[in-house]
Amino acid sequence: GRDANRGDCAHACRWKYALQEEKRPGEYYPIGEDENGTFIMNSKDLCLIDEIDKLIEAGVDSFKIEGRMKTVFYVATVIRSYRQAIDAYYNGVYNKEIAKKYMDEIKKASHRHFTKGFFYNKADSSSQIYENSSYIRNYDFIAVVLDYDKENKIAKLEERNRFVLGDEVEIFGDSPDFIKFKIENMKDSKGNDIEVANKAKQIVYIKIDHDLKKGDMVRRKIDE
Repeated sequence: GRDANRGDCAHACRWKYALQEEKRPGEYYPIGEDENGTFIMNSKDLCLIDEIDKLIEAGVDSFKIEGRMKTVFYVATVIRSYRQAIDAYYNGVYNKEIAKKYMDEIKKASHRHFTKGFFYNKADSSSQIYENSSYIRNYDFIAVVLDYDKENKIAKLEERNRFVLGDEVEIFGDSPDFIKFKIENMKDSKGNDIEVANKAKQIVYIKIDHDLKKGDMVRRKIDE
């Protein structure tokens, strides 16, 4: 009665566990949790975008991209990367450089360190994470494009995370590349100049020469 397609799966990772040594039946070692978490079944993320050519040539017809319980930014980033890597293969231009390009794109979404799982060999201890249970997050999803006025070159954005005047951002959509852009002007919905967008789903207008499309996403690298 638990529907995996609605985020209510009953897979093994959802169960509670006890640790028992093979020759000591009935003697259980408690699995505890400290301030850093607990790391039983704490796997790295499976990622094979740099093996697209081998997967296709092996006869794979479709790929399942994990999207349940993920953000729209994660889903857009990962699916876009795989789609374009697949297209690159069929266009005869897929190579190590292309694979690295889209691997770098995937890393801009929240992720753990990657593993190839059982693709080449039996997965071993290197496929697990023992230090923490946190994700790597290098970029913030800060806005989505709602509209673009080609005549006046004004983009209408909806805020998703705080951003300020002077931020250097990247804008991506369905094209193979992304746009690097520095925000040098911002206006609110009343036409007032503003220096910060920090209200939930705040409407912001910026002047930008690039022809943007509805649904394009704006991300910003997190300061290290």
